[in-house]
Amino acid sequence: MGLPSGKMLMTSNSRLNLILLLWCSSIMSTSLGYDSSMMSSLNILPSYTDYFSLTTTTLALQSAVSWAGSTVAGLFYGQVTDYIGRKNALWLSALLTLIGAVIQASAQNIGMFVAARFIVGIGNGATFTAGPAYLVECFPVQSRGIGLAIFMDFFYVGGLLSSGITYGTAQIASTWAWRIPSLLQILFMILGVIVLPMLPESPRWLIYQDRHEEALEAISLLNSNGNKEDPVVLLTFQEIVETIKHETEMEHQKTSITELVKSKQSMHRMMLVLAVAVISMASGNNIITFYLGKMLDNAGITDSTTQLEINIILNAWCLVVAVIGTLLLDRLGRRRLALYSAIAMTVFLFMVGALTKAYGDSTNQSGIYGTVACIFLFQGAYSFGWTPLAMLYPPEVLNYSIRSVGMGIYTFVTNGVGLMVSMAFPYALDAIGWETYMINGAWDVLQVVFIALYWIETKGKTLEEIDELFDGTAVTANMIHVQDVIEGRVPDDKVASTVQTAIVNKDEMERQQGLDA
Repeated sequence: MGLPSGKMLMTSNSRLNLILLLWCSSIMSTSLGYDSSMMSSLNILPSYTDYFSLTTTTLALQSAVSWAGSTVAGLFYGQVTDYIGRKNALWLSALLTLIGAVIQASAQNIGMFVAARFIVGIGNGATFTAGPAYLVECFPVQSRGIGLAIFMDFFYVGGLLSSGITYGTAQIASTWAWRIPSLLQILFMILGVIVLPMLPESPRWLIYQDRHEEALEAISLLNSNGNKEDPVVLLTFQEIVETIKHETEMEHQKTSITELVKSKQSMHRMMLVLAVAVISMASGNNIITFYLGKMLDNAGITDSTTQLEINIILNAWCLVVAVIGTLLLDRLGRRRLALYSAIAMTVFLFMVGALTKAYGDSTNQSGIYGTVACIFLFQGAYSFGWTPLAMLYPPEVLNYSIRSVGMGIYTFVTNGVGLMVSMAFPYALDAIGWETYMINGAWDVLQVVFIALYWIETKGKTLEEIDELFDGTAVTANMIHVQDVIEGRVPDDKVASTVQTAIVNKDEMERQQGLDA
């Protein structure tokens, strides 16, 4: 399950620790993206579809069952993450994925393959729950946006690798054409968690466990090269301690699923989180993710080699656009980025439907390529906003007491909606074709309205300052904000005075803990 402490492997170089956090974020995302895109590619391979003699029902089942596994993980893995810690929860998620991938690569029939996909889904759901909770609590505020956005940006790196590998193995005249891509899932997940022993545990989890000295050390390792007397470290420590103390002592909150509905503030947070879950799954993007081959068939492109080539180019395009959206994240803000992305998706999805109706059964090459272009534009619009926001905004708006369980419910709903649409779309595409896109486009209009009315901006704020936006209680009102210190907006004498208070509070806390022990 990993190293219990890993202290011997930790480094005091904060820049290196930031790089390791970015590595962890990007490679875990690569693993998840590889797995998702792999099914789209396998569904195009004749060696795969012929081996299992797929029908419409089994095609939908083997594509959708991983969503079911992730949905199940969402029901319990938040509690697991709170109980055993963020890092150990990530080790366990990697183990589950490894077991499922081995079974999948050795599958002898569709039942065995579906069972493997379910286990992989549980592992993926566990990663989606524990990964963002760990990363959002560890990244310094100035790098949190990019760090969490990368968690989904590199989803397309995995998709690109999967598409390229499957394109290459498609030439193998045996079941190894799909067994090799299945087996390679293991590599990326191992690479994602192998750096965890070199990183500290979440300081917020440590503080909640009354392991304050370890939490202070973790903050110093992540912010100031191990210097525990650094003003940013002490102020961050004080801010976290006071906020968690307020949650547990004043608000009587515990890390429990019941906390999600105990107050208006918690329900407000969950409304935004669940909205992200629905928008990220039901905007029309999953039609393309799982059924690109069927969409291209409807658009008049039926050659499997050409379809695989388009899939590779599409993943590369989405990666580039997602990176652009990430770079603009802290300039535009979360709300504007979401709004721009949602409006563009709506327009382009209607265009895909209209062009598919006009040219889907024709030989008009211009019309067919125009349809493919709109598919690219739609996926680009999704990648620009929703790829970086999907794993950034939810853990930001959730406070500590409900962060892990909230991310579990987010995973549950995300994958539940994904399961629904991945099961429904093949039947919808068979039955009503282009009208599927029009119906989904009408739904996307409602998403635009929701974002415009209810979105809350979180850029440039610590997690504790974001809490104040929802709770209306200024827990940190008399404190110097960490971001202001970092950017030099606070006089040195005021910083020194506040830091001295923080040192006194820290020493008193340590003394009290020594007496209690």
